[in-house]
Amino acid sequence: MAGSGHGTRAVVAALLANTGIAVAKFVGFLLTRSASMLAESVHSVADAGNQALLLLGQKRSRRAPTAEHPFGYGRERYFWAFVVAVILFSLGGMFAIYEGVSKIRDPHELESPSIAIGILLVAIALESASFRTAIVESRRAKAAGMSWWGFIRRSKQPELPVVLLEDLGALVGLVFALVAVSVTVITDDPLWDAIGTLSIGVLLVVIAIILAIEMKGLLIGEAASLTDQQRIAAAIEIEPSVAKLIHMRTQHIGPDELLVGAKVELVHGLTVDDAVEAVNRIENSVRRAVPTARVMYLEPDIFRTSLPSDHAAPLAAGTVLSDAPAEGLAPVEEPAQESGSERRRKGEAAAAPTAVESTIGEAAQSE
Repeated sequence: MAGSGHGTRAVVAALLANTGIAVAKFVGFLLTRSASMLAESVHSVADAGNQALLLLGQKRSRRAPTAEHPFGYGRERYFWAFVVAVILFSLGGMFAIYEGVSKIRDPHELESPSIAIGILLVAIALESASFRTAIVESRRAKAAGMSWWGFIRRSKQPELPVVLLEDLGALVGLVFALVAVSVTVITDDPLWDAIGTLSIGVLLVVIAIILAIEMKGLLIGEAASLTDQQRIAAAIEIEPSVAKLIHMRTQHIGPDELLVGAKVELVHGLTVDDAVEAVNRIENSVRRAVPTARVMYLEPDIFRTSLPSDHAAPLAAGTVLSDAPAEGLAPVEEPAQESGSERRRKGEAAAAPTAVESTIGEAAQSE
């Protein structure tokens, strides 16, 4: 898929950049003992690991469907992107917040700040190159006129939004670290270094929360875009054998795979063979309009404007509907008026057991 290829290139570029940046930052931390440099080092290590997880998700999502997973493994990409958000929150953001609070309580003097500044400038250059690659690849997948925030919110490919936000967060974090180290050198107050570390942590936590919310929506299942839904509906309704599209449901079961279910009313008088041919034509037409609509279920039905009226007799209180016969319950008949002789016969029949019981009792006493 084109979109998938764009995502892969952006992820690989970010992985290479973050690996080099992480090594440089760790060297800078060992030489300067800067808390901001340590936070940025851990951030870059987390980013590199995240890109590796995104590549793993892409690879695992290509597995063929099985009996246990008949719709394939496309959502693995969403799952690993969600794991990336969790790692960014915990290993990146929370660690930086902890380190910043710790350095605020017990500030440490910077060592070799010029080295730290030089490494941060190199890291900014590398991260900018990675961010540029992510922007170029995302622009190819982004619809014309869509804002960047809209692309992050609506993209069904998790890799590009993740890389975009990670690279943006890394660039802003590097600027925070550079400002913090510079102000620390100018004021000779290490508290600014700790404040910079804390700012980086808060930034990463915010980005991680945004990513987690977006990936959760994709994991649960999101509908096709409005444009794709309109194209699918048009492809169904243009079929001459379709009288009406009753309703339609869509859901992404992967970034490049769409599940479509629809009820359609076919023109009356079609034979079974004609109906089958019409359904096949609809499926081909939909797939031409939206190639990602690979799994499709169409159900012929009759459009009704109201529920059918219930002409069945009223049910007695407490009657279970499932126990009622198919033709409905018979109406309850009112008892007829009984004559005096009928009432006397019923009274004598009811009194008969009592007479028998009294006779048996007398016989038992005589014995």
